[in-house]
Amino acid sequence: MRFRAPWTLTVSLLLALGALAQQPGGTPVASGPASQTALEQGKFRLHKFEQPIGEEAYQIQQIGANQVLTSDFKFKDRFTEVPLTTRLEFTSDLTPQKLEIKGKTARPVAIDDTLTILGDKVHIREGKSERDEPRPDHYFLTAGYAPTAVQMMLMRYWLSRGSPADLKIFPSGEVRIQDRGNDEVQIEGHPVRLERYSVSGLIWGREALWLDSEKNLAAVVTTDAEFDHFEAVREGFEPALPTLVARAGGDEMAALAEISKKFQSRNAGKLAFKGGTLIDGTGRAPIANAVVVIDGDRIVAVGPAKKIRIPQDATVVDAKGKTILPGLWDMHAHFEQVEWGPIYLAAGVTTVRDCGNEFEFITAVRDALRDGHGLGPRLLLAGVVDGSGPSAIGVQRVDSPQQAEEWVRRYHDAGFQQMKIYSSMTRDNVAAVAAAAHRLGMTVTGHIPEGMTAIQGIEAGMDQINHLGYIVAMMEPEDKPGERPTRLQRLQATAAIDLNSEGSRKAVAYLQAHGTVVDPTLALTELYGASPSHPVASFEPGVKKVAPELAAGFAGDANDVSSELAEASRRAFAKELEVVGALHRAGVPVVAGTDQAVPGHSLHREIELYVEAGLTPMEAIQAATIVPARVMGLDQESGTIEVGKKADLIVLGANPLESIHNIRRVEKVVSRGVLYDPAPLWESVGFKP
Repeated sequence: MRFRAPWTLTVSLLLALGALAQQPGGTPVASGPASQTALEQGKFRLHKFEQPIGEEAYQIQQIGANQVLTSDFKFKDRFTEVPLTTRLEFTSDLTPQKLEIKGKTARPVAIDDTLTILGDKVHIREGKSERDEPRPDHYFLTAGYAPTAVQMMLMRYWLSRGSPADLKIFPSGEVRIQDRGNDEVQIEGHPVRLERYSVSGLIWGREALWLDSEKNLAAVVTTDAEFDHFEAVREGFEPALPTLVARAGGDEMAALAEISKKFQSRNAGKLAFKGGTLIDGTGRAPIANAVVVIDGDRIVAVGPAKKIRIPQDATVVDAKGKTILPGLWDMHAHFEQVEWGPIYLAAGVTTVRDCGNEFEFITAVRDALRDGHGLGPRLLLAGVVDGSGPSAIGVQRVDSPQQAEEWVRRYHDAGFQQMKIYSSMTRDNVAAVAAAAHRLGMTVTGHIPEGMTAIQGIEAGMDQINHLGYIVAMMEPEDKPGERPTRLQRLQATAAIDLNSEGSRKAVAYLQAHGTVVDPTLALTELYGASPSHPVASFEPGVKKVAPELAAGFAGDANDVSSELAEASRRAFAKELEVVGALHRAGVPVVAGTDQAVPGHSLHREIELYVEAGLTPMEAIQAATIVPARVMGLDQESGTIEVGKKADLIVLGANPLESIHNIRRVEKVVSRGVLYDPAPLWESVGFKP
């Protein structure tokens, strides 16, 4: 339902305000010379997972006939500086004339764009590419979720133009803004009413944004350019952040329900897949001309067509010439917006392990999906904890054994299966978390904290390790105390690893002896190694199908690195493939996970890379099916296509045992007994099928 704010300003009033020394919102400052009058200034506190990490300062000046907004947006995310400078020039009626933006919008995402209005054209320079596009009557110049002040000007422009249903933005796309009603927050003991809006098109998916009665942007709850939860709060509104995050979560749940309504006609009765080649995930030989019968959310019959009777009331799906597999698992997900639900299903992923999220958000999403009130895979949860430090993330701090007990108990009681260790924990506190988790039947996964080795993490009680880099570090020479190697030095050290050395053999043997589970996230590592000479599209074809809001982040020149660094990345990645092969041959459990990367497509790439690492296609498939089911203790109900197990399966257009690249050819998906076609799922969140 659409609401209209009772205080929405008329166009004429906004035009009048534009000519005054104080614009709506922000703090007015003393007037200067007529040619350069300061009109407004303000600050936003920037947060990731509700933790403050930086600041944005902006001001608006009168320069000649036009007004100019300048913004200095900067935060530090896990040791990495993310600076962004922006200059937006606009006329007195808020019509944008020029946008210059340069810096980074996330740790791995650089931007250097200039958008200029030239008569009836918009001249667009994105990095090294340039083009012209026709200028429509109504439009705005912007470049995503950052900086916050530009979003504020977008909202003021949108309101001044009568709140159109869609608004063209440059360099590409359209924004859709909905008034979602008002929220009341307490600021210094006084109630303040804010109008909440849902904004789609700036990021992939939607964000929540609040304006006060003077069109001053109070807060944005969104995701950044690497899909992490991100919040910007105007100075003075920080106490309201938990309330606003909760309100945004409510909007996300409503969006989840709206998305699921589009697929209410999907079949949920008896299903029979007939005539396909069955790869059941157990490792047994494929069954040609097979039949799989589903009743409700369970598999009730499996075998050769000549031995299986298909119920008369079943919907029969012709799978002749196709291949039937168990539903895939992504063992390293961060389900931080509801759009991931349709994406995972479209890619054939029916179970994901979320490796760290905002507590209230992820539990609400999990419960909605479990209860059939949304669209997405089954969610298994690992609750993240971190210690205090410069690379800390989130607000779940464990700096003592008492806090370890408190957080483990809270996650356990909320139905989490695991604990996730992050990078600023001490060894003693890792041990305290692990001990508490093991007493409650939970397992422990995560990063190896700064100052610890993987062996120390395992000795402290960690059962699993996220990311291959921590395993690779076991095989490299130890860093000298006080040194922090450069990226080039680290890549060179990885490339130089000798897997036949005593140290490498001992590392692999140690992991095998302790049954340590590894999710390598190779597809993410490969993505970070992209360069103009090795663009993402050259190894990940799915990048050509992503939503327009994501396309720029995967551009070929996004990582404009030196030839030396590009070559070092290539050689290091080749070595990491060898390491995964060595782990697998030694019996170390390897499970497929993506840590997001290219949504939906990167799990397929992860599986392909395992084959490059030396796994057989069958073993690579099992790394995304039965092996993770065993690791999570769910192999009696999932991970293979067998009688009595959950009805999670996919139908491929070709056999992945003949070419592992056929894992991408998902044509049908069954999740909890419900049949989906991938194409409308992809399209529902802006992707190409």
